[in-house]
Amino acid sequence: MKMDPAGEEVTDTGTAGVIARPPLLFLAAFLIGFVLDRLLRLPFPRYDLVTWITGGSLILVGFALFAAGIRNFMRAETPVPTNEPTRVLVTTGIHGWTRNPIYLGMFLIYGGIGVAAQNIWILVLTLPLAILIRYGVVAREEAYLERRFGDAYRDYRQRVRRWL
Repeated sequence: MKMDPAGEEVTDTGTAGVIARPPLLFLAAFLIGFVLDRLLRLPFPRYDLVTWITGGSLILVGFALFAAGIRNFMRAETPVPTNEPTRVLVTTGIHGWTRNPIYLGMFLIYGGIGVAAQNIWILVLTLPLAILIRYGVVAREEAYLERRFGDAYRDYRQRVRRWL
């Protein structure tokens, strides 16, 4: 058994084995949404100023969450990509409020772009994308972190919500 820098016993040195890199899943959903919008345009309420303000706000908040999550990982010197082993369990900063600030930020950016672009298909694809991220990425990461960090992760999981 190995010890992480915090002195916790590490029992797994592999990776989470997610179905695909999350940014690629978001990109695929965007592309599908834009193609569907070109093939079968659905009406979007035309409140141009409101949609731009709403979309822009979602994008800004999403980017702030995303950046805070990345910054936390960088400070802890643990890799962000899901295809690399996690070195330490990050539980402070934004990760003390939500276990998945990077994915939450990605969803807000994704939705904000959908609103700002007035693309119903992007918004419709949010539900299948959320299911894919939840079960194909987050569930696998959670199982991996529990194997890797044991009681430390279980305690963290009980204290901090998955999303909000």
